[in-house]
Amino acid sequence: MATIKEHATVPERFVGGHRLCAGCGASIVVRQVMLGAGKDVEVVAGCATGCLEVSTTIYPYSSWDVPFIHNAFENAAATISGVEAAYKGLRRAGKIDPDRRVKFVAFGGDGGTYDIGLQALSGAAERGHDLVYVCYDNGAYMNTGIQRSSATPHGAWATTSEVGSVQPGKPQRRKDLTSIMAAHHIPYVAQASVGYWQDLVRKAEKAFTAEGPAFLNVLAPCPRGWRHAGADTTTVGRLAVETGFWPLFEVENGVWRLTMPARARTLKPVEEFLKLQGRFRHLFKEGNEELLADIQREVDEYYAYVQGRCNCS
Repeated sequence: MATIKEHATVPERFVGGHRLCAGCGASIVVRQVMLGAGKDVEVVAGCATGCLEVSTTIYPYSSWDVPFIHNAFENAAATISGVEAAYKGLRRAGKIDPDRRVKFVAFGGDGGTYDIGLQALSGAAERGHDLVYVCYDNGAYMNTGIQRSSATPHGAWATTSEVGSVQPGKPQRRKDLTSIMAAHHIPYVAQASVGYWQDLVRKAEKAFTAEGPAFLNVLAPCPRGWRHAGADTTTVGRLAVETGFWPLFEVENGVWRLTMPARARTLKPVEEFLKLQGRFRHLFKEGNEELLADIQREVDEYYAYVQGRCNCS
């Protein structure tokens, strides 16, 4: 794996001047993932409609210093797999230098990945395309008004899972997409967070060097939707890991491995992660003690499940 000094020599493929919010986790995800591609690889990027796309490609400007394709909300994986297939066809026909190193990466939010883009992603994985798909998971349809998605956590406020006398936020647990992708038996799957950048960059390096499909699910806190200060994005990302809400792990050729840093192995109470976010403010009011306890139990169960898959304790 590359050193920090080597990472410093990697050209910026995602540059400043975009209109994403201050503290946006998605922009941090893209920069760190692109570092993992290395300096000697050409990158072609695709992007589903969402915050990342609309804020970085406002005509006539673009923050992408690589060939970039915008497609519909639901088909980023299908688009980038088609580009990858076309590249392979041109190389077989002798129209592209076989020594030319090109990798293909698609970015999508949780709405365009967990939900309406899942069938395209599953198809690309099943067909075995040599690409990297990155989900920047900010836990809701942020671009269209903070509507809940299947990645929205249990108990969270969103504009379609309101807090009131009828229900205290979203009543369902979030989908475990990382495990779903691991069940496709592809070469590399990993869960990461902007709170631990070295872990994310290392996993991006593995994803770009994998022969075949690779999937990265990266927690990307959203100050606007999560109702936290923009300066706290990486702090919130770290606490998600340190409380067990978002454990760090990878599945490499079928082998599960927990990648939690030593400081995060002894878990903090999940309320340490929740209390920094306005979307969970109601959980700390009188009458919601049982719901808060349920969320802690669910987090404990998920962490134990990941530990079990990784054969560690």
